[in-house]
Amino acid sequence: MNAKLDRRGFLKGTAAGGLGILFLRKGGLALNYAENEKLDIAIVGAGGQGAGNAGAVAGENIVALCDVDDPRAEGTYQRFATAKRYADFRRMYDEMGKQIDAVVVSTPDHTHAVSCVPAMRLGKHIFCEKPLTRTAIEARTMRLTAVEHKVITQMGNQGSASEGCRRATELAWAGVIGEIKEAHIWFGGGDGPGDRPKEEPAVPPGVHWDLWLGPASYRPFHPAYIRGGWRGWRAFGTGQMGDFGCHSMNIPFRALRLDHLFHPDPALGPAVTTPIRVQAEASEIQPERYSRWVIARYEFPARGKLPPVKLTWYNGGPKPPADLLLGQPMTDHGCLLVGEKGAIFSDCPWNTRCKLLPEKKWEGAQLPAPTIPRGPGHHAEWIQACKGGPKPFSPFEIGASLTEMIHLGIAALLTGHPIEYDATNARVLNCFAANSLLHRDYRHGWTL
Repeated sequence: MNAKLDRRGFLKGTAAGGLGILFLRKGGLALNYAENEKLDIAIVGAGGQGAGNAGAVAGENIVALCDVDDPRAEGTYQRFATAKRYADFRRMYDEMGKQIDAVVVSTPDHTHAVSCVPAMRLGKHIFCEKPLTRTAIEARTMRLTAVEHKVITQMGNQGSASEGCRRATELAWAGVIGEIKEAHIWFGGGDGPGDRPKEEPAVPPGVHWDLWLGPASYRPFHPAYIRGGWRGWRAFGTGQMGDFGCHSMNIPFRALRLDHLFHPDPALGPAVTTPIRVQAEASEIQPERYSRWVIARYEFPARGKLPPVKLTWYNGGPKPPADLLLGQPMTDHGCLLVGEKGAIFSDCPWNTRCKLLPEKKWEGAQLPAPTIPRGPGHHAEWIQACKGGPKPFSPFEIGASLTEMIHLGIAALLTGHPIEYDATNARVLNCFAANSLLHRDYRHGWTL
């Protein structure tokens, strides 16, 4: 039997089935024998954030690089000079599908789903940057595809690997601050109004504009869209709410077990049939750009024994009432879980640190021991899991549902009135037209 194919089958089998195999010790962590083998990884989106993600998995074999902006990816091309280069990931999958174990995706939001879903259907493990997708339906498709094909996934909200995120989550689960019926998340940055550029400058050398657009409707090239500028444009990004929401709403999503609404956990009880209610307001609504400021208010039903909870997102200036911070000065960014006995607070938009409020009350308090495993780092956890190790902490069953939840706020904002969302079936119940905001049409030649 071909040794390469046998190894790949072994890696896939251990990840999906947890085979009983020899365990060795390395760096204080129990790793299986597959740790002695390296994954063959393809990088989709090699410049910018992609360069950092490629560096984070550089201990494996980087066998293919795909980017539509050659000048921006040049440093990564040079670093991994033996990797085969592509501009179109579809061609890469066709030619190298049998040589790849896993894919790291760091493209703009609008091409996440169309690059990840085909790879998962080929049985490839996926690390994909946040926000996981450009639409709610794409997020759900990503989660269901990962489950169907039993691949290992991780969303790139790197704060998930931090002590702060995991400690805040386990303190909430342990009931340290009592029942939590209220949560607030605020982020100082906003987007801003703007019209589509009218100028049509020439496409720079090395930029494959048609491939950059991917499934989005065609428009002429303009530098306002590329190299980070795409985030504030509705056609390509998800604005500050999507971008930083996947970081800053990470703690409350986990701590409040909101994932149970999207894919029920038997440990919490049966599926919840009560809809999620969302309403939102903003400085302005424009067809092209996201708003300067946004407030989105969510009302979540009970999840098993956990009570109903209200969650409010603010960005671009608005913030929650200062007295909720229990003596803590107001910050530019924050995440606050308000409980009967106190609060859990993080002042970091990436949720990497946390503390209990009011601070004096908790000085010297005996707190529960950690219950959530600590890992070797966000990328390393994913690599380890691909080789049969413990499950990553931010798989698509968490990341995709968090992303889907965020898109409900965007849909409510565009609808202009409260929406009621059936999270089991991914549909808006009280406004049929709002369902069209959960997805978008793709250009010819692009599909999930």
